[in-house]
Amino acid sequence: MDASNTSKTATLTVGNKSYDFPVKNGTEGPDVVDISTLYNKAGIFTYDPGFMATASCESKITYIDGDAGILRYRGYPIEQVAQGDFLETCYLLLEGELPNKAQKADFVNRVTNHTMVHEQMARFFQGFRRDAHPMAVMVASVGALSAFYHDSTDINDPHQRMVASMRMIAKVPTLAAMAYKYTIGQPFIYPQNSLDYASNFMRMCFAVPCEEYKVNPVLSRALDKIFILHADHEQNASTNTVRSSGSSGANPFACIAAGIACLWGPAHGGANEAALKMLTEIGDVKNIPAFIKRAKDKEDLFRVMGFGHRVYKNYDPRAKIMQQLCHEVLKETGHENDPVLQVALEFERILLSDDYFISRKLYPNVDFYSGITLKALGFPTSMFTVLFAVARTVGWIAQWKEMIDDPNYKIARPRQLYTGDVERQYIPLDKRK
Repeated sequence: MDASNTSKTATLTVGNKSYDFPVKNGTEGPDVVDISTLYNKAGIFTYDPGFMATASCESKITYIDGDAGILRYRGYPIEQVAQGDFLETCYLLLEGELPNKAQKADFVNRVTNHTMVHEQMARFFQGFRRDAHPMAVMVASVGALSAFYHDSTDINDPHQRMVASMRMIAKVPTLAAMAYKYTIGQPFIYPQNSLDYASNFMRMCFAVPCEEYKVNPVLSRALDKIFILHADHEQNASTNTVRSSGSSGANPFACIAAGIACLWGPAHGGANEAALKMLTEIGDVKNIPAFIKRAKDKEDLFRVMGFGHRVYKNYDPRAKIMQQLCHEVLKETGHENDPVLQVALEFERILLSDDYFISRKLYPNVDFYSGITLKALGFPTSMFTVLFAVARTVGWIAQWKEMIDDPNYKIARPRQLYTGDVERQYIPLDKRK
């Protein structure tokens, strides 16, 4: 169903005047009142901090039903998509359909041929301090890609948009691995295109020139699934940032760099690190009751991390898959008795049976177990958000491409509720008190 099809109208009454607006129907989800003509008709705006009740665009990519705990990519439930691999997911998000064997092989080949970055990028990295946060490096280096690849910055050329998409899916993992290697003082490892996407990334992160590195297939497959779970998530803060940046006509590399900058925030991409920090702080199962008591105390600044979500008011479907991945990774690495995992399991069991948390619809989200899993894979906490960026790049690109192809898209320009001073008269400096 096209969202432009309408069968109902909504009436807004302001004072003694009424105005009618069309109600749009999506294929799923609540109806949406189209108020795009509100200012022209009534001379007023709506006020919606955080866009809690505002649809900023029309999209066919990702569907979320937070009350039912549903996440679908292009109509496919995340539980089913996770049975495939990440590059298949990339194709699905970008093209709208699952690839056949020939299409998949062609797509993988195109991505693989773009995994290397310009050699001058290595010198670019030398300008950073060694203790620079990897996310700071990512924001700068991804934005800098536009200085190296001029032949894929024209957003009006479909071919250049396609090439830019392939380049970012391929090169962001390379840049992420370089950011990691740089901060720990190790030499960069070039991509090895005979490996799959996740295995190649792990090798670039953990191999050293002086010895052979063999990728553990269990761990590589786990990372690949983690990438799938984080590939897209509808109109979240960083995706909204990418769309807003792109609406001005900015080149795709700059738009993705803007998304990475937004993702860096602790309320967005840094949530898994915060959840791991909380579980580590609890330390032992016997300490959980005291922390739960603190969580219920309104005067205490302690907050439960990894539970609850802006959208999900039910169990985050990604969290169930992540919990299983966590067990698989810890078993493979010999850490199945990790005390942090034991704390997480008991903490989850208690919270899911506690009326206080049930009444507030606080269920585990994907961040609750992802920090433990990424740590077991060998990544430091400073890399957690970087890995999120690697995965989310394809979602950002798909959303950006969809926006560019939308004939109705306009430059993002929210209005405001002005509460400052009314007009005042300027006073020359020598006459001011």
